[in-house]
Amino acid sequence: MEFTGTITADANIATVKGDKEVVNFSIAINDRYKPKNANETREFTTYIQVAWWRGIGIAKILNKGAIVTISGRLFPNAYTDLNGNAKASLNCHADSIKLIRGKKSESPKQQEPVGLTEPIDDLPF
Repeated sequence: MEFTGTITADANIATVKGDKEVVNFSIAINDRYKPKNANETREFTTYIQVAWWRGIGIAKILNKGAIVTISGRLFPNAYTDLNGNAKASLNCHADSIKLIRGKKSESPKQQEPVGLTEPIDDLPF
């Protein structure tokens, strides 16, 4: 599956099973629709937790506010939190990541879009 969204926080690197490293980050996909016979548009956001297992060098460009297109396998995760409450999340094991636009800078002069035509996993990270 392929989807595009905005990174919600800088990516972080985790070590699992003692020696494997994974880059984790979350993206938000904003959408809207107008129900039939309604005057107002409804907006909603879908959050997806993404895991990248193909090298940690990519983490340095996966910053909050960047827009990326992810291709990978989506799967739901249902669990119980520490207080016994039922929770769920939508997760993805990414196969490729394309940077559509880097994070927005503080200065309006530096907000030119950055685009890559090749998937990030083909870059030497």
